Amino acid sequence: MNIPIKTDGEIEAMRHGGKILAQVLEETMKRAAPGISTWELDRFAEEMIRRLGAAPAFKGYHGFPGTLCTNINEVVVHGIPKKNEILKEEDLFTIDCGVIYKGLYTDAARSKVIGNGSADKVLMVKTAYQALSSAIDTAKPGVRLGEISKTIQNIIEAAGFSVVRDLTGHGVGKKLHEEPIILNFFDGDMGPFLKPGMTLAIEPIFSMGSSEIITLKDNWTITTDDNSCAIQVENTILITQDGNEILTEL
Repeated sequence: MNIPIKTDGEIEAMRHGGKILAQVLEETMKRAAPGISTWELDRFAEEMIRRLGAAPAFKGYHGFPGTLCTNINEVVVHGIPKKNEILKEEDLFTIDCGVIYKGLYTDAARSKVIGNGSADKVLMVKTAYQALSSAIDTAKPGVRLGEISKTIQNIIEAAGFSVVRDLTGHGVGKKLHEEPIILNFFDGDMGPFLKPGMTLAIEPIFSMGSSEIITLKDNWTITTDDNSCAIQVENTILITQDGNEILTEL
């Protein structure tokens, strides 16, 4: 497994791109309210990314039409923004976005309940951010990759939810998807040791019900097979000499 180690220049570009991405996610999520379309949010995000001097990483990636992946309720990942897809009170909503700055990629996702949601949806959001935070706390030089997977799985399953096993985190930087694959469950393989200069996109993905998924006819949108709600949160991190740095936070 060849996990890229980034140069100081590459890290600096990812650091700047990550800050742009964090700003875009924060401002876009502020606008995510009942009555707004996912297409409007997508337009806002793209314009802001370009205004800040970066480029959308997802738009045109293998033909994907949006700047954002907009995922509502049972949509797990890769939802396509649409003019007629309007957010409603109680929706569980995730946006996933990437930017390219000076040729380097960063990738992150945020989730929330629109308005007032059920206790289960609120718990999903809380659990998602807890799993992400604890996984990042685990990620240090000398730690093996499998420890991240164990941490994510333990938190998700302790809360009564199901890891979506077919979707993973990944390395990120020179490409949107690099080595290593970061499972959200432990498969028995501890994997490689983390080293300074590695950049990872950690993204817990889980559902309220079934862990099985299906891809819709648009060949992008992935939903749970039982239409139960799903969630994804994500940050890009840098492994440092003594821990890590979150590149996609303000």
